[in-house]
Amino acid sequence: MIKVDTSDIEILKTLNAGDIVSISGTIYTARDAAHKKIFALMKDNEPLPFPLRNSFVYYTGATPAKDGEPYGSCGPTTSKRMDVYTPDMLDAGLKGIIGKGARTRARVRIIKKKFGEYDCPSLRKFSSGSIILNFLSAP
Repeated sequence: MIKVDTSDIEILKTLNAGDIVSISGTIYTARDAAHKKIFALMKDNEPLPFPLRNSFVYYTGATPAKDGEPYGSCGPTTSKRMDVYTPDMLDAGLKGIIGKGARTRARVRIIKKKFGEYDCPSLRKFSSGSIILNFLSAP
């Protein structure tokens, strides 16, 4: 198992598809509604709720809260819904994406064009087996 700390961007260049990784460090959570807000803030040159440069985002959504609880359980949400925002977030320096499901072919082409075929391995079977982890590393 390869230990990956989100602050160690250089290790991302050494990962290959099929590697088993253990991630530690800061991982921000955001689903499609949050991406839409972040996108609007970026277009208006407004401050973002968290830095995108060298950051990891987990595409997640919460279930409704049970009585007396502040929020419900969180789980992965479909990556494809964030595809419209992916190019701008990558341009802003996003380095890791955790989500579930396939990406659109157009987004895969953009990721490969921006980072190269081998700088963006897609690592499957991350923890629960239902999550896809894409490490994005700039040359």
